[in-house]
Amino acid sequence: MSVKVDIEKRLGDFSLNINFEAADVVHGLLGASGCGKSMTLRCIAGVVTPDRGRIEVNGRVLFDSEQHINLTPQQRKVGLLFQNYALFPNMTVEGNLLAALRGQEHSTAQKKVAEMIRRFRLEGLERHRPNQLSGGQQQRLALARILLTEPEILMLDEPLSALDSYLRWQTELELMDLLDRFTGTTLLVTHSREEVRRLCDTVTVLDAGQGSGSMPVQSLFDAPETLSACLLSGCKNYSRAEKLADGRIRVPDWGAELTCSPIPAGLQYAAIRAHHITLADVSGENVIPCRVQRVIEDVFSTILMAQTPGGTPLRVELEQVNFALPQPGETLYLQLSPERLMLLK
Repeated sequence: MSVKVDIEKRLGDFSLNINFEAADVVHGLLGASGCGKSMTLRCIAGVVTPDRGRIEVNGRVLFDSEQHINLTPQQRKVGLLFQNYALFPNMTVEGNLLAALRGQEHSTAQKKVAEMIRRFRLEGLERHRPNQLSGGQQQRLALARILLTEPEILMLDEPLSALDSYLRWQTELELMDLLDRFTGTTLLVTHSREEVRRLCDTVTVLDAGQGSGSMPVQSLFDAPETLSACLLSGCKNYSRAEKLADGRIRVPDWGAELTCSPIPAGLQYAAIRAHHITLADVSGENVIPCRVQRVIEDVFSTILMAQTPGGTPLRVELEQVNFALPQPGETLYLQLSPERLMLLK
């Protein structure tokens, strides 16, 4: 199953402009709160109507502003799992599932519900209400109810955000199993790069309503193209950058000139991950002299905050080391290898 989305939607001062495709994968929509991730799902589901554009699922047009096509939510055959799961609180597990099959012959509906209860490991909970279930059980129930409607795609809106850390990890493991068994495309909305890395195959990054298109998840971490994508992938060190005539770049926020290649057209920033910076003995190519501001012992690493000549500090993360670390006020040399620098638009 494939999904193609190219839509625009304006609400007050906010504008959503997103264009992506995904087919038979778990596709992430990654971005900060308020960037348009959930609105995108609601446009696909038919809860919100875009101002312009086109939405296709498996070649079937759900919305087309030029052709005046706008199917109802019931006609779209997409399954949307809300953040709070939207279970009926006064219905039992069985009742919640039967609600998805209204209009079907009772014996047929009972048979389908029994199969879903078995498939989603809800045996023995048929008479329980949602508030008597764990977070993982509630999620399985909500997904089972969606799948009873035989959706062509699954859409999950921050499915783990409301859970505490222990429940979140356990529920994520269960979600992995469920997604492995779903044969169509899944769209997963999240603000967590860790969830994207563990759960998704491809990703679209949203920044203030603007979508980046689709990219493999690994590319987001290895070679992001924009500053917003780089920051969302977890990088904390970046500087403005400009190309010099000799093929190097100037990074004024770090007070240095660096060797790197190739330099993309439209270069605006350079960035490097904290664990890709190494300590050097002396000055040299791509080595920046810095003054140690702070040394922080983390659980499995040591973090150095180092003041650059340009005034912007660099964060350096070192694995647990067996040598004497520099102390605040001391000078150290940091090497930014050309192959580790990320050049951004």
